[in-house]
Amino acid sequence: MKKITVITGHYGSGKTNFSVNLAVKAAQDGENVTIVDLDLVNPYFRTADFKELFAEKGIRLITPDFANSNLDVPSIQFDIEQLADNDGKLIIDVGGDDAGAFALGRFSAALKNFGDQLDMLYVINQRRYLTGNSEEAVSLMYEIETASRLKHTAIVNNTNLGCETTAGIVESSADFAKEVSRRTGLPLRCTVCPENICELADIPDIFPAKIYVKPLWDL
Repeated sequence: MKKITVITGHYGSGKTNFSVNLAVKAAQDGENVTIVDLDLVNPYFRTADFKELFAEKGIRLITPDFANSNLDVPSIQFDIEQLADNDGKLIIDVGGDDAGAFALGRFSAALKNFGDQLDMLYVINQRRYLTGNSEEAVSLMYEIETASRLKHTAIVNNTNLGCETTAGIVESSADFAKEVSRRTGLPLRCTVCPENICELADIPDIFPAKIYVKPLWDL
């Protein structure tokens, strides 16, 4: 894991659950971790919802001014460049699609200064609307890059159907992920798999993940 990890993806791709898992794993490995909730679009699934979990794990959480309120105001009063300069790892969970990526674009020049210390991971989910094939997934990725003025460095396959995810669903997405990797020229960093079925999935570079983000009807 590099010093700065930016995580993007379509609504419902599972990028926030991946972000939470990445932060928790880094903290368990002894890293000093800060996670920034840059999701100004989706009021339902966001890293700001895990304040207690992060406090328990010693993870610093930075959120927009009106996160977890009834106000839909995209107000950012923190300096990502200053956060990135601090010791430890910085994880930035970006809002879905190009609309959320505009907020990231505000910090693009500062982030580019970190060069190869910066990872920008594009999370894909074949089972989500508008990213069901590689052409759609690649098109969305380029929209995010245009809006953010930053380039992705790798792909993360997070194909799932929530609590209905099976090892077969994860395995069946392998060709889709490989095709997105081929079309973009970016490496496939890992395939996320719910930790309770990882042993059943025959696929390389698995990232075991806890299910922290759940639909409202499962809470």
